[in-house]
Amino acid sequence: MHSPALPSHDQCEQARLSRDARFDGLFFTAVRSTGIYCRPVCPAPVPRKDNVSYYPSAAAAAADGYRPCLRCRPELSPDDACLLQDRTLNHALALLGEGILQDRPVSALAQALHLSPRQLQRLFVARLGATPAQLHATRRILLAKQLLTETTLPVTQVALAAGFNSLRRFNSAFRSGCGMPPSALRRQQAGVAGGEPVLRLAYRPPLDFAAMLAFLRKRAIPGIEQIDADSYRRVIVHDGHASLIRISAAPGRHELRLQLGASDPRAIPAIVARVRRIFDLDANLDAVHACLMRDPLLARGIAERPGLRVPGGWDGFEVAVRAVLGQQVSVAAATTLARRLVERFGGHLDGLPGGLDRQFPLPADLVDAPLESIGLPHTRAATVRALARACVEGRLQFSRAQTLEHFVQQATALPGIGAWTAHYMALRALGLPDAFPAGDLVLQQVLGEGQRLGERATEARSQPWRPWRAYAVLHLWHLAATAESPPSSTSVDTPENPS
Repeated sequence: MHSPALPSHDQCEQARLSRDARFDGLFFTAVRSTGIYCRPVCPAPVPRKDNVSYYPSAAAAAADGYRPCLRCRPELSPDDACLLQDRTLNHALALLGEGILQDRPVSALAQALHLSPRQLQRLFVARLGATPAQLHATRRILLAKQLLTETTLPVTQVALAAGFNSLRRFNSAFRSGCGMPPSALRRQQAGVAGGEPVLRLAYRPPLDFAAMLAFLRKRAIPGIEQIDADSYRRVIVHDGHASLIRISAAPGRHELRLQLGASDPRAIPAIVARVRRIFDLDANLDAVHACLMRDPLLARGIAERPGLRVPGGWDGFEVAVRAVLGQQVSVAAATTLARRLVERFGGHLDGLPGGLDRQFPLPADLVDAPLESIGLPHTRAATVRALARACVEGRLQFSRAQTLEHFVQQATALPGIGAWTAHYMALRALGLPDAFPAGDLVLQQVLGEGQRLGERATEARSQPWRPWRAYAVLHLWHLAATAESPPSSTSVDTPENPS
């Protein structure tokens, strides 16, 4: 099967034979003699070439009747972030990830995209080899397969996590998709340890996990996050129930380990999606580097930090408020303000260990809050209140199902939020890969080699880096941080000193 999203046949063949992890999730190998589809990294004996077909997605292979491999486990494959370059497909995949087809028909997705159902089907089949309904169904089955394989959650809870309200329907769908009932797969995994569920989250190498943790650690909100040299912990709240999650590296594997804590099974898909976004686990750095390395300065940055990715945030509103708190102050000062904000206006959570007992304020909590009481200047306090009100009223949303231009337009319509802050929010809260705060003084000085470029010149310099300018931002910030005399000033609209 040929698709614009599928590497060439020769590339697929070479990656399959070499088990190249850089192609994990970019295509899937189906073996006609066994009726099974695999990842390129599958450790099973290599099948004969004339028995192999290549598919651009797991859903495409499943739609042709293939079952997921039990050894390489296609459910672990990262998605391909390069698909997000297609705006319509990006919008559609974001809505799918947010659960639009959980209880609504495909026509609702088509309507949200201003397409006819036939146009939508054609787009998905052309790019992914499967319809939206097939992609949604495959994702549910693969999540269930992962939970049955890696955890001791009861089958009823696995069904809920995968979006099934009926155990009978779940059993039928799982048997159809995997060729066995859930109970049979669970019996094969009898050696799985009990306790809190731990999931494996795969990525395509490289990943500079230490640099990611260092970035997040400088910006951690006390009472909500704890980040050390090896792991990220935070408190999360779902439907009023609080739990802790912990993310660490899996030794010897291109994976992170997500310890879920006592999480509601129905929240697991959203938790996994948010963690993948925080650590940018679906990035295709080969594609990013191929674009950016044409610039000698960025080529140097990539050589120094080849695994650098764009750090995300758990919650869009949380990232946005933190961005405003950090305007015109240092990272340390912004952290102090965030701590005061959480202590004064956030919720207190009981029964959680390790000092993680706070909930970040909800937008409704800050609409009329006297934020000046925590030391915020009046104008910045007014900006936070306006931001909260816009979120409550739905005028500003943090869904990834929107374009960068639309989000920046909506954000900059609010008082006190300029282009820098809007692009910073888009970069960290939405994970939009082309976000680029051209007004940042650090970027301007690094690009000007000590002489500050103007904002227009900085924006013009960035045009060849599209659509991966957010990755350029991270490399330029790191180059500044490692220089002998890194720039320390920030723009008026800069949320924080990135270095």
